[in-house]
Amino acid sequence: MKKVILSAIAVALTVLGLGGVATLSPAAYAAVVCPDGSMSTTGDLKGCTDLSQSGGVFEEDDLMKTLTVIINVVVGVVGFIAVVMIIMGGISFATSQGDTSKVAKARNTILYGVVGLVVALLAFAIVNFVLGAIFGNN
Repeated sequence: MKKVILSAIAVALTVLGLGGVATLSPAAYAAVVCPDGSMSTTGDLKGCTDLSQSGGVFEEDDLMKTLTVIINVVVGVVGFIAVVMIIMGGISFATSQGDTSKVAKARNTILYGVVGLVVALLAFAIVNFVLGAIFGNN
């Protein structure tokens, strides 16, 4: 009965972890905002109707947006790796066949994966909060 409960917990943590990583997915940053604030129709700057507003060059805020996207993608990758570790720990836990050393190793893998996922989510929140406080939320 303990194995069933622990397996259910591992599955629940995996599903929650995947949900957390999905919110950090690079696909969320696929939209392109034109210099005039409108959305691009083609997914790149060619779909912007009026590039003359910024003279065709990037605004000062573009560097900050780019850095924010890069940091968020890196944190998303770290979160993805944490979820993969949780899944690997769950698989090794399910296949340990009651061997105490394998069970302990699997539990540690799941624990470290959960800690990594929490750290990635906190890093995402802290970075976005600090960058928003310093450069303003646009």
